[in-house]
Amino acid sequence: MIKYADKNDLEILKKYEHCINKNELKNSINAKRILVMFDNNIFIGWLRFNLFWDNIPFMNMLYFLEEYRNKGYGKQLINYWEKEMLKSNYKIVLTSTLSSEQAQFFYRKNGYIDCGSLLLPNEPLEIILLKNLM
Repeated sequence: MIKYADKNDLEILKKYEHCINKNELKNSINAKRILVMFDNNIFIGWLRFNLFWDNIPFMNMLYFLEEYRNKGYGKQLINYWEKEMLKSNYKIVLTSTLSSEQAQFFYRKNGYIDCGSLLLPNEPLEIILLKNLM
């Protein structure tokens, strides 16, 4: 099951989501910017997004608990998110991944194309990826 996170999901998200603080996590839930996924009522992962330049959906986080990786759940969750973004009249979506991470291959396999990069001091290259939803 995939759904937008609500206040009932806050505690489980706080347990695993360490990239943003608690207040921002609450704000993201209230703004309907987190999707959570369950398998047989067991929490298995989430997708968090925001709006780049205030008008392009940008997937900030796609995460699955270790035992649920490489089972097709990631594809299901991003497909759901992309359909939701299309229903909201967005025509493209973005995400990014470090060049040192394997996620770049997952995104490319799922129709994302490289469209830019960002190089921060003492960090690997951040690859920006885009997918046209139309």
